[in-house]
Amino acid sequence: MEQLPSARGFPTGFRWGVATSAPQIEGAADRRGASIWDAFAAQPGKVHGGDDLSVACDHVNRYRDDVALMRDLGIQAYRFSVAWPRVEPGASGVFSSTGLDFYDSLVDELLAAGIDPVVTLYHWDLPLELDSIGGWTSRDVAHRFADYAMAVHDRLGDRVSMWATLNEPWCAAFLGYAAGVHAPGQTDPAASVAAVHHLLLSHGLAVQALRVGGATDLGIVLNTWPNHAAEGAGPEVLDAVRRIDGLVTRIFTDPLLTGEYPHDVRNDLAPWLDQVVRGDDLATISVPIDWLGVNYYHDDVFEPATVGVDDGLTCGGWPYPRVEGVRLAPAGPDATDIGWPVTPAGLHHHLVRLRDLYPNLPPIYVTENGAAYDDPIAPDGTIDDARRLTFLAAHISALADAIADGVDVRGYFAWSLLDNFEWAEGYSMRFGIVHVDFETQVRTPRRSALWYAEFIRSGAALDRLVP
Repeated sequence: MEQLPSARGFPTGFRWGVATSAPQIEGAADRRGASIWDAFAAQPGKVHGGDDLSVACDHVNRYRDDVALMRDLGIQAYRFSVAWPRVEPGASGVFSSTGLDFYDSLVDELLAAGIDPVVTLYHWDLPLELDSIGGWTSRDVAHRFADYAMAVHDRLGDRVSMWATLNEPWCAAFLGYAAGVHAPGQTDPAASVAAVHHLLLSHGLAVQALRVGGATDLGIVLNTWPNHAAEGAGPEVLDAVRRIDGLVTRIFTDPLLTGEYPHDVRNDLAPWLDQVVRGDDLATISVPIDWLGVNYYHDDVFEPATVGVDDGLTCGGWPYPRVEGVRLAPAGPDATDIGWPVTPAGLHHHLVRLRDLYPNLPPIYVTENGAAYDDPIAPDGTIDDARRLTFLAAHISALADAIADGVDVRGYFAWSLLDNFEWAEGYSMRFGIVHVDFETQVRTPRRSALWYAEFIRSGAALDRLVP
């Protein structure tokens, strides 16, 4: 892709977008099947405030207004997910024409507004009935996913060109099956490793099927991120970082891009991984893709634990390996409301590292990037979310640095268009560039949304990054 004449800028045709996911915004739970997240949220204490997904942002009923809002902001591309339980309620093998009708109408509305639809086929809302046969610990679910993917493509493929198979399989596998803090709430490391492999297998099977169906712009979205040892850290910290990097990044990128799991990861996870890898699985997983999505929020630093105060990694072992004497460094005073550090330079570092690790790295899209801040609504009805605006500007600047260093990045999607159901945090964490009053469903663009709109209209001029 040709670069603009400036040494630090964005490629011609670079896409500026926003992202959401079906379970986080759609609502209309009475018009779809149940998912593992419905069951998880129904368990006392699993989701903050006892919140659930039944109404969310009521997007199913308000999608036309939401598309008009994106149009008015000048959004060029909208990354959204399809709810598997809406398309195949009950995981019955029968695909709902009514469920598909909603996405059919949404795509038409987007195209009429001049917005490119970017479809993610799985964003964690597994049909509940598939959990009863093991969920992602079952190979059969990987094949069922490919069938579902084809049903969606058969309906939308004449108008949607860009497809992602999965969103953040790390979260689905490790937070859902090992840490127990996401649906389905298991705490079994062996199950999480099986889930990793079957999620990757489902991706490969879906890519193969979609290629046969005529799809030409296929990718996957990962939440890989940099992990570092604190300056001067000893060998126990360095080895912990190696293991964590293996579980966060290389357990996904290596099989996808090299056709093998990393040797050290296979050793660390033996015998669990060896029990689930069969035959030509890795050849299927590594079928070529056209792009790689990177969701980036922060990087992590690990340091020696304080004897007598810390008892090892403060994140509780899995999904990180438990390492006595090592802890996750505190996020610092600039942490977002959800407690994550603000580390824009990590985006630049991570994209360059991926480029250096994988000579066959496909073009990259930053498919999510954003921050949780809850700023008050002023008496005049405006919302000055200066911290979010600064966060987005700093990360877009870091993205420009990565492009200047030769990384082929072709788009950026801010997370999120709307405040939404933030998984185990319920509605307590607000990531939207647009505020949502969950009682009235009134949408109010924050200052960050208005700034992002002006930045896009300016042609993404870097001198407009300074608020």
